[in-house]
Amino acid sequence: MRGGAEMRAESVGAETRGGRPGPSPSSSLPSFPSPPFPTPRLPGSEASERAVGGRAAAAGRGGGLQSPSRKRRTHRPPRAQCVRALDPAMWGLLLALATFAPAVDVGLGAPSTSVLGLASPATTKVPVPTPHSSPAQPSAGKENGTSEQHVRIRVIKKKKIVMKKRKKLTRPTPPVTARPSVTTSPSGTLDLSEKQEPDCPPLGLESLRVSDNQLDASSSQSFGLGPHRGRLNIQSGLEDGDLFDGAWCAEQQDAEPWLQVDARHPTRFSGIITQGRNSIWRYDWVTSYKVQFSNDSRTWWGSKNRSSGMDAVFPANSDPETPVLNLLPEPQVARFIRLLPQTWLQGGASCLRAEILACPVSDPNGLFPEVPMLGSSDSLDFRHHDYKAMRKLMKQVNEQCPNITRIYSIGKSHQGLKLYVMEMSDQPGEHELGEPEVRYVAGMHGNEALGRELLLLLMQFLCHEFLRGDPRVTRLLTETRIHLLPSMNPDGYETAFRRGSELVGWAEGRWNHQGIDLNHNFADLNTPLWEAEDEGLVPDTVPNHHLPLPTYYTLPNATVAPETWAVIKWMQRIPFVLSANLHGGELVVSYPFDMTRTPWAARELTPTPDEAVFRWLSTVYAGTNRAMQDPDRRPCHSQDFSLYGSIINGADWHTVPGSMNDFSYLHTNCFEVTVELSCDKFPHENELPQEWENNKDALLTYLEQVRMGIAGVVRDKDTELGIADAVISVDGINHDVTTAWGGDYWRLLTPGDYMVTASAEGYHTVTRSCRVTFEEGPVPCNFRLTKTPKQRLRELLAAGAKVPPDLRRRLERLRGQKN
Repeated sequence: MRGGAEMRAESVGAETRGGRPGPSPSSSLPSFPSPPFPTPRLPGSEASERAVGGRAAAAGRGGGLQSPSRKRRTHRPPRAQCVRALDPAMWGLLLALATFAPAVDVGLGAPSTSVLGLASPATTKVPVPTPHSSPAQPSAGKENGTSEQHVRIRVIKKKKIVMKKRKKLTRPTPPVTARPSVTTSPSGTLDLSEKQEPDCPPLGLESLRVSDNQLDASSSQSFGLGPHRGRLNIQSGLEDGDLFDGAWCAEQQDAEPWLQVDARHPTRFSGIITQGRNSIWRYDWVTSYKVQFSNDSRTWWGSKNRSSGMDAVFPANSDPETPVLNLLPEPQVARFIRLLPQTWLQGGASCLRAEILACPVSDPNGLFPEVPMLGSSDSLDFRHHDYKAMRKLMKQVNEQCPNITRIYSIGKSHQGLKLYVMEMSDQPGEHELGEPEVRYVAGMHGNEALGRELLLLLMQFLCHEFLRGDPRVTRLLTETRIHLLPSMNPDGYETAFRRGSELVGWAEGRWNHQGIDLNHNFADLNTPLWEAEDEGLVPDTVPNHHLPLPTYYTLPNATVAPETWAVIKWMQRIPFVLSANLHGGELVVSYPFDMTRTPWAARELTPTPDEAVFRWLSTVYAGTNRAMQDPDRRPCHSQDFSLYGSIINGADWHTVPGSMNDFSYLHTNCFEVTVELSCDKFPHENELPQEWENNKDALLTYLEQVRMGIAGVVRDKDTELGIADAVISVDGINHDVTTAWGGDYWRLLTPGDYMVTASAEGYHTVTRSCRVTFEEGPVPCNFRLTKTPKQRLRELLAAGAKVPPDLRRRLERLRGQKN
């Protein structure tokens, strides 16, 4: 079961078991348990009558408070009497109906089939009859295909679950667990099935495929609470009442509020997902609603209870954030769909965010414009992969391209899942002199799933194109060593994956299993650096690069996640030059610093000494990403980053102490940015091909930026051996890099003329001019360093050799100068 909020929602008002007549229309509507706040306000006397009558009817027929054993005792005697009272003629009539029921699809509890050949959302797979059923019932149900026994099982489950639900709602704080969703079954009873798979994908309110002008409403409290804000998981700004509030909210005096979506084409609507209002200041959510459909926006029909013919009323939310799924009792083909709130939290307003589940239908007459298809020409595995499926796919890529791939693990998650990395290079497993190392990291937040799938798609694509001989990919794999970590937080992803792409909400699965946000879990190296700069200690006393880990961070009781430690050791082991950290929930590229320099400032422009390089890198990705460059796209939530080229300084967006970007810059040579890939953190599978096309060229182009700047080898002039840990300084940039163990280095720079200095302990410093051009490829900038006399003497004495006369004279002159 993927969570209570995913279960089917079915409105009450159907025939009872054993052929007994159902309740009157006034009592056929569902009753809803009160939230932990005051009872919902009911707009009008009709809604008030519905709530009171529904509870009274539920209590009269067992409702959700009667035990299963009492229910069986109540209904078994009438059923037995009905069976005994049947005469032979009636038995013959029933036998005839049973014979023809499959052909004509009449009653007898058999779920109907839609005209499009798609199954009704009603539950049909249920357990066998209970042990208390009479001996005649199994044979009759098997022979006639009836669902009379199914009703018994559903009602019993209903009572058990609703009792638990009422127990949860007695808490004084808002519920944080998912509420079971319900829909109308063929018999009109509440059916809380164990698992429900929506058969249609989302229409696209959350992913912005549905434009603002496709949304309409009966009224709105303000522009910031207009229908265009009624999108699932949309986030508000910090202030209520601005242009970017967190839901659609009808006016207080609107007695019949509605939110309308125009699909623009004939569409098969199958379900609705709702949330309340996202706000840090208010609590607003709808607790029940009806659904209507239209082909012309004037004539409307409702989603009906199939047994009573009454409009179905769907239970909605009991807290602002948990998505609640309701499947329609019968899918409807229409162009327009309306949600009509019936009740909402008392003292609040009629506010909701929604996603519509819908399948396209054929238009043989060509009356409507053709629906743009989401697709890709690449033959790749476009689906979401859990941990086992991810391992299997990575193994398949490795077997298909064994000469350019290697799979290795950098550690384990808190629950013991390995953090797998796919290495791709012409010499996998080996650092080649002069070949830069680059990495992509995804899944730091487990519920931001798009980055994970993009890296799995990227490794497939690189393998396929290399085998085809694509020159761009071939050069990329022969001149760079690429490392792809698709899931830094596999525990969080598994949590989100079990909930599903549309029901995971905004935050579930974000943290690791310990509840740690991994992007706030790296050591804060910014503060000691800035304090040393304020005291004038940088770079003479305190270096401006490769800052050591603070002592508190390495203590045994330090709160450092195993996933964080695994990545830190990975950074220290491999001389990475360039990286990107793939996230989701926005469309923007942010670059360091992520932490504000002013203490306690929520946001503040805080650039690094390499501001020009980071802006270049960010612009390269944003400029080649299709979605970010779409001039017609609307903002995801509360900020329009397209006004700034879809890039922003991280601290100027919001401060993030302990981010991986800042740590990577200050503890290693690696320049890293954060890419927010999509408004939807966990897009549906059918959107993955389009998301791949949006990001494919950007992913490749960003990797190629490792060739920008200068590169070379620092060698010992006498031995021609590479010098490890030599420092490369650039005049005017207060941030240095160091050489790898073979003496090779890479320094990312924008085009221009630079004075570059190479220094190493025991060697004379060398400075030279290096020009970076717009031509592709790093500019060679090599150095040969000469040992100082003191270093030569130290090495001779260590080797037990005599000091040469020329060296002795030079040392005597140096001593004389000092004296």
